[in-house]
Amino acid sequence: MQPRLWLLLAAQLAGLLSSCAHQQTPGSLMVQTNQKVTMTCETKTSLSNKRIYWLRQRQAHSKDSHHEFLVSEDFSKNITYGRGVTQRTLALLRSTTRFTLSLMHVKPEDSGVYFCMTMGAPELIFGTGTSLSVVDVLPTTAQPTKKTAPKKRVCPSSSPGTRQGLHCGLVTLSLLVASFLLLLLSLAVAVHLYCLRRRARLRFIKHVVCACRKWATCFQKEIPGSRGLQG
Repeated sequence: MQPRLWLLLAAQLAGLLSSCAHQQTPGSLMVQTNQKVTMTCETKTSLSNKRIYWLRQRQAHSKDSHHEFLVSEDFSKNITYGRGVTQRTLALLRSTTRFTLSLMHVKPEDSGVYFCMTMGAPELIFGTGTSLSVVDVLPTTAQPTKKTAPKKRVCPSSSPGTRQGLHCGLVTLSLLVASFLLLLLSLAVAVHLYCLRRRARLRFIKHVVCACRKWATCFQKEIPGSRGLQG
């Protein structure tokens, strides 16, 4: 492969790890089969002269999981569709800083994490991702069960003021413990999602590098043949 191409790919990989992500909304949603789904991608700067890409990562994470190319659109509204994707299955809308992807008549196999992406000079910038889950029947909300409060044990030797202070202290301690556990759970989920998205982006870069290697090899093989014909 030519040195300039290697430098370009290295710069893109470095930009991928340091660039600020585009903001996507909603972060996650669950819909029924055959419904329409709309998600947006907002950028901090104007991208009126750049192409926007939409990618999908299947919900099941494995070693072979990667980003699937769905569609792209340039500033002239020239649209390129991925394999098996047509204008009947999705629609695009763009402005200078806001891009919208609409999926028509979604099915369970459309479930996954959807990313918007732009190619800068030289960085690749991904969106924060929109997790889509398509189900035939939406889950019902379980009715909360009523719990009977246990009777408080009254200590004959304690005064009313002492009993009230002890009860308030236990309630405060329980709330603090519950808040701490909830914070730990949220942190664990955030770290797990970050690791999954980072691995997926690195695999995407690896696929791009392999494709460029194959292209460069074929290009070098074609050059001697072209010179022979000119002679």
